[in-house]
Amino acid sequence: MILRGHFFSKALEMETGLSLLAPNAGLGEAPAKVVYLLHGLSGRSGDWLDYTMLPAYAERYGAVFVMPEAARSFYADMAYGQRFFGYVAEELPAVCRALFKLPSGREDTLVMGASMGGYGALKCALSRPESFGACAAFSSACLFLGEGLDLMREQAGSEELRQRFGERLLNDFAAAFGPGLERDPGNELLALAREAAAKGPRPELFLACGSSDAFLEDNRRFKGELEALGFAPDYREWEGAHDWAFFDRAMEQALRRFFGEGTSRASRWSRG
Repeated sequence: MILRGHFFSKALEMETGLSLLAPNAGLGEAPAKVVYLLHGLSGRSGDWLDYTMLPAYAERYGAVFVMPEAARSFYADMAYGQRFFGYVAEELPAVCRALFKLPSGREDTLVMGASMGGYGALKCALSRPESFGACAAFSSACLFLGEGLDLMREQAGSEELRQRFGERLLNDFAAAFGPGLERDPGNELLALAREAAAKGPRPELFLACGSSDAFLEDNRRFKGELEALGFAPDYREWEGAHDWAFFDRAMEQALRRFFGEGTSRASRWSRG
């Protein structure tokens, strides 16, 4: 079953789009797991449905997938814009649990995404580990956001910076994080990981990146930083680019990792 529609978000103070996918085989039954699935910078809520084999994966693994709209927000409570992080991490799960009777336990709640959505998924899981028990992030951007913001401040107004990022993306960063592009620990994944490692519980993490992806070195480095903090991320890479062919394969591998070999009610990942 595929539902596409709109509802009024109090966090965003506007109507927003939402796509939901539930396996036909489980209609009428309480779903075992729910996956909040996040789109990338240029995407929308329907991307995963339109460009991957997600409907087949839903039938195979028996999960419900919830796909919100987040514009070009970097899943931030924007300096000049809407509160997209609060919406995705807090309001959306509450609304979906109330409307669709979705699971509420952290052991039954996952968050996944690619590119900007990978950053958003990690931000949700590492800042709300009591809500999201597992996270899968593919070809993630902004893994070292603070360093990127430092560079933008240092080279502000330069032609080199405009050539590297483009005017549109620089404006996006200013809207999301403020015109001063100051660091905020609440937006930096390693700061969130340190806090999660110290306080617990820790979400299980699956990371993947293609060997031809521009973000490959950052993903390798991030995996090492997580291990130094005591996490044990399942990190995988293979030949691939920053595209839907890679994201689709990564999604299938992540679902197999967390759900087993296709039993709709089974899960291999730990509880708690």
